[in-house]
Amino acid sequence: MIADLKPYADYKDSGLPWLGQVPRHWDVSQLAKLARVKSVVNQSNRQLLSVYLQRGVVRFSDVADKRTNTTSEDLSKYQAVDPGDFVLNNQQAWRGSVGVSDFSGIVSPAYLVLALSKQYLACYANLLFRDQSMVDQYLICSKGVGSIQRNLYWPHLKSVGVVVPPPAEQAAIVSFLDWANGRLERAIRAKRKVIALLNEQKQAIIHRAVTRGLDPSVPLKPSGIPWVGEIPEHWEVVRTKNVCRIQGGFAFKTEWFKAEGIPVIRMSNLRRGDLDISEAVRVGGEHCLSDYQLSEGDILYGLSGSIGSTGSLGNFAVVRQSDLPAQLNQRVARFRPNKSTVACDFLVLLLQTSVFYEQVLSDTTGTAQFNVSTNDVGRVAFALPSLTEQVRIVSSVAEAISPLNITTSRLEGEIALLREYRTRLVADVVTGKLDVREAATRLPDEVLLPDLAAADEERDDMPIEEEADA
Repeated sequence: MIADLKPYADYKDSGLPWLGQVPRHWDVSQLAKLARVKSVVNQSNRQLLSVYLQRGVVRFSDVADKRTNTTSEDLSKYQAVDPGDFVLNNQQAWRGSVGVSDFSGIVSPAYLVLALSKQYLACYANLLFRDQSMVDQYLICSKGVGSIQRNLYWPHLKSVGVVVPPPAEQAAIVSFLDWANGRLERAIRAKRKVIALLNEQKQAIIHRAVTRGLDPSVPLKPSGIPWVGEIPEHWEVVRTKNVCRIQGGFAFKTEWFKAEGIPVIRMSNLRRGDLDISEAVRVGGEHCLSDYQLSEGDILYGLSGSIGSTGSLGNFAVVRQSDLPAQLNQRVARFRPNKSTVACDFLVLLLQTSVFYEQVLSDTTGTAQFNVSTNDVGRVAFALPSLTEQVRIVSSVAEAISPLNITTSRLEGEIALLREYRTRLVADVVTGKLDVREAATRLPDEVLLPDLAAADEERDDMPIEEEADA
């Protein structure tokens, strides 16, 4: 059904260079004629709301246990939001932190709250205003330098052009995209299940190799550590602090961050083995510190955040030459192994095992967010073979998991293509490039998955205090 979609029969010029042609029977107007600014305060009895990237307006209570941001004790200046209101985080709208609310509540005084015209169905407006073509307009209207501080204000936003399909057509668009999203989400989830199984198999291979070695017939002995269990007779039990230098990062001040400069590595930049500095915050050379300058081969480890297979606590990365220069931020630990005792690659494998992670979890503190210290990590115990045997184990594991990594990479590529296709489909439908009216009348009766866009985002990939855009 998706493949059968065609353009509309008749178009007109929208007068907007970024939008191009729109269906002739659609209206084109300015946002100022379809929205008005609301600033209703002294509504402290309402529930707290926030705006999340990829998710739009959410209830604070749904995410409060996963984030460290705290709200002001004085909620009197927080703004009232009613169902159907358009809410924008004025500092993050240029990234897509906007949405039309399903809820009644209050949001930060820093947000922009707009009451929408009855010409819009809230569910269609939510799709339109979160579409990338509209997000690009928020970027153009935002004022500031670089990506650290960009503010969006109503006087700059109100002249932005928008489309207004007939209400019945808005409803047809929403129904069709709900159905299409459900189909695509099921395909994505099926691939994710396969990836999860591959990762379980990979973890089993790694765990067996770094706790028992490569010879299944080797005599064992009790390690004396509950998490470690029995170990090969010729291995010894050590603690991380005995074979590594462990150092925490520096608390760089937010006001030092700028668009250009030296990357500051935070937990959000750790990617299960790799370092992603594409969106790293930066500081000028005058704020760089030699004690926190990273080097090639440094192993980084997240000390805070959520837990689980995609959680930020225990996330790790290895610094490459191409990542440098870079500085180490607070709540990220740096391991520098004693190379005469432990191989860097062996330690990286060990960090991925439950032997290491469960001991880290046993020392966590905090409720909204789990935290450990460098001392906690330094006390973690594990079994260590000779350096020669470590090298053999690393080589054997690499050979065993290579096919799993290849398959996982292929599946992740397919998921990326499905996401890209979904984004393009939504954009083409909500802006009138494809006509779904007839297709919407032929939709099968299906149970749709709730909150599909949100479900498809693995939000635990980044630490919560950096993820939240309140």
